[in-house]
Amino acid sequence: MLDDEKAYVARCEAALRRMLDGARLNVVIGERVAGDRYSAERLGRHLKSLAKELGEEPGGPPFFGRLDFGSDAAAGDHRAQRYYIGRRHISGDVGQQPMVIDWRAPVSRAFYRAGARDPQGVAVRRRFGWAGMTLTGFEDERLDHGEDLGATSRIVAAEIERPRVGPMRDIVATIQPEQDELVRADLEESICVQGAPGTGKTAVGLHRAAYLLYAHRQRLERGGVLVLGPNRAFLGYISAVLPALGEVDVEQTTLERLLAPGPVQGVDGDAAAAVKHDARMADVLRRALYGRVRRPTGPVTVPDGSYRWRVAEEELRRIVDDTRREAPPYAVGRERVLSRTVTMLQRQAEARGRTVNAAWTRKMGRAVTPFLDAVWPAVRPQEVVAELLGDPAALARAADGTLTPQEQAAIGWARPPRTFKSARWSAADAVLIDEVAGLLERPRSYGHVIVDEAQDLSAMQCRAVARRSEHGSITVLGDLAQGTTPWAARDWRDRLAHLGKPGAQVIALTTGFRVPAAVVALANRLLGELEVDVPPTRSFRSDGRLRVEEVPDLTRAAVAAVREALLREGSIAVVAADAAVEGLAAALWDAGVTITEAGEAGDARVTVVPATVAKGLEYDHVVVVEPAEIVEAGARGLNRLYVVLTRAVSRLDVLHRRPLPPQLAGA
Repeated sequence: MLDDEKAYVARCEAALRRMLDGARLNVVIGERVAGDRYSAERLGRHLKSLAKELGEEPGGPPFFGRLDFGSDAAAGDHRAQRYYIGRRHISGDVGQQPMVIDWRAPVSRAFYRAGARDPQGVAVRRRFGWAGMTLTGFEDERLDHGEDLGATSRIVAAEIERPRVGPMRDIVATIQPEQDELVRADLEESICVQGAPGTGKTAVGLHRAAYLLYAHRQRLERGGVLVLGPNRAFLGYISAVLPALGEVDVEQTTLERLLAPGPVQGVDGDAAAAVKHDARMADVLRRALYGRVRRPTGPVTVPDGSYRWRVAEEELRRIVDDTRREAPPYAVGRERVLSRTVTMLQRQAEARGRTVNAAWTRKMGRAVTPFLDAVWPAVRPQEVVAELLGDPAALARAADGTLTPQEQAAIGWARPPRTFKSARWSAADAVLIDEVAGLLERPRSYGHVIVDEAQDLSAMQCRAVARRSEHGSITVLGDLAQGTTPWAARDWRDRLAHLGKPGAQVIALTTGFRVPAAVVALANRLLGELEVDVPPTRSFRSDGRLRVEEVPDLTRAAVAAVREALLREGSIAVVAADAAVEGLAAALWDAGVTITEAGEAGDARVTVVPATVAKGLEYDHVVVVEPAEIVEAGARGLNRLYVVLTRAVSRLDVLHRRPLPPQLAGA
């Protein structure tokens, strides 16, 4: 039977080559058959995109599963049918069913959710084992006979425990039923996934992006899909997942890069950053912006040839007051005041028989501009923020009753720049500038936004995300126990309100598929001290190794641990407090060990990772150096240590010279 399946592999590979050849031929033909220019352009884009997608398809097995439906009524339209399930659709011969069904297709749902209790019409579910592109075996589950391997599936276990080499991989072959429910949640539904370490929350988010693009491609092509990660290292780690699933037109970036495309030059102190990230700053900025709006202090008189048109002060005040009550974006409000003022002039001109056309309207608009600049001045977001931070009097007016004098002093610039163009903006300033920009004009809204490590977002950062998902849905991914910023969330409801989705459902994933039981047990010791209400992680895996060792020389012990780890397969990380990273990296280089930076592509198996950027990353073997230093390096040191301890997916070495934190004593 294995030979039959290998022969099917060869047929699939041949069919995939035919699909690519056909797509390339269609590009050539499509250039000649389209009707009008617009249709030709749209058709050409579609055909070239399809050819590009097929041509760049990452190498991988053509399928990973098979469904054999039964012949009874429970199988419905799929009675007695056989389907192979893979990462992408592979067409069959003309008039024949596809050789491989896309994992996102409706029928594929049964591969992930069918079981002995609810076979969903499936008689046999077959899982395939691969070594590269070579089919090595398969495993059958006779669901119609009550057989459901579940956690005992050797192929599922082997795939989950496969060594981590290179960037993150997709999990289409091992998606669990509770994960599949989240992946296939409807486009209109916003969800929050509270995921313990190794539960696959990041993978769920990325696979949901791929699923939504499959199920709602037309709608999402208009709005787009945005994936926000915590840092560049994390983005580098996840960068290969969506392309492997056939989706390349997804914007993946960090919130900092989205808000500040240029380099961040300024650095805030802890007190200033805390105030700038506080939700109260939204009220302060709104007051600072709309405080520029003034009441008219006289009529507007405009000469027009032999006529002079006049709008009385009373009418102008009504125009400005009505526009403010309507609360449009600031720039829209300015245009409304202009338009309504010109309309008043137009009515007078038409009443006198004056001919009014577009040129006349533009002329009146130019004549009214000085009045407009006086009552509703044009501004830039940077200008508003610079004036607020650089002028204590302006800040006091805008923050009166909202920020204390001490908080105002914390965010004020001691030495204001000459102009806003020469300001050295900080990352927190970029959030403030984006808030003002959102008050001026509405930013682009995406069809779906996925936010990973969302527990670390501040209220103001959440508002920036909310502006970009105002007309779409979001997937919020995170773990309250891994919150490490001063403003990290302790409850999801507060963050979801700031994200503009207070009704989003919160679902907890508690089974760790990547982190071994011994490592999970060690990390769970810290949960009681983290001041968050999250359930302890349960590990899917009983393998793995944990070694906690007190050593006299941390650097020498770390080098020895890395040398030992290199004797085994898989990726290796040395994680330490940020201040210790440079010395450890130098020691490894001196010892002849080739290393790379976190998130950077390269062939080196060893990475030296600062504790502050470890979040979201996974390595087969992790060497944690001096936990006490990691705890002392920041206000949420124990949360940081919890993150660091849960990066290992096979083996964890904890090296210490100083006493371990009390929660880990005796480990």
